[in-house]
Amino acid sequence: MGNGRSVFSRSIVRGSTVTLVGLLTIAGLCWLYVFGLASEMASMSPGDMMAFKHWTPAYFAMMVVMWSVMMVAMMTPSAAPMILLYRQVARKNQLAGGMLGTALFAGGYLLVWGLFSLTATALQWLLEESALLSPQMRSQNQVFSGVVLIAAGIYQFSSLKQACLRRCRGPLLFITRYWRSGLKGAFEMGLRHGTYCVGCCAALMALLFVGGVMDLSVIAAIAVVVLLEKLIPGGEWLARAFGALAIGLGVVLIV
Repeated sequence: MGNGRSVFSRSIVRGSTVTLVGLLTIAGLCWLYVFGLASEMASMSPGDMMAFKHWTPAYFAMMVVMWSVMMVAMMTPSAAPMILLYRQVARKNQLAGGMLGTALFAGGYLLVWGLFSLTATALQWLLEESALLSPQMRSQNQVFSGVVLIAAGIYQFSSLKQACLRRCRGPLLFITRYWRSGLKGAFEMGLRHGTYCVGCCAALMALLFVGGVMDLSVIAAIAVVVLLEKLIPGGEWLARAFGALAIGLGVVLIV
């Protein structure tokens, strides 16, 4: 009996390790893609960028892919604890799904960010058509930058931000409150968790329009803030501190 439990425990650990390695591999490949694309765009002159960028359906689709891959790179590390906990609970209780259920949970999560990427691409198109973004995909209007910073900073203090952050910071609470059995349930849970994460982080992603959609330092900084907000003790206070900083910078830019 004891030996059986030991084998089962090792199976859970092995499955979690495989899942973690898979998630880190996906995130790493996405970061490589983002790095390569950002480097390529950085080497282009403004004239080349203007000639390259025509909002055809094909270009729009390429931008959706770019945003989607970037969101996977930025969000997968902070979502890993939730995905791993789902895997452990499903496996320990011998529930239907296993690796497939875990994949569906992660797929539902990433699908929400894919829909966010579609929205972000449409917003980028509107901002470029309004001449608020430069060919380098960053704000070229100081007032617009200030307004985005202030709005993002205020959102960091909002009850919606804090409610979504609590659910992102509490994998066990989320699993306990929103558990759904079966493969369909796994996918639905992933969709719900993704929705909370978008609610938590969308305002931070809007700062990409200020610093540069393809600026690696800005992308990395936002990814680090997201990771710290969700994983370290006192992350909710970090969110408020970052909000205060964003509001201050926005006021400085406008004034």
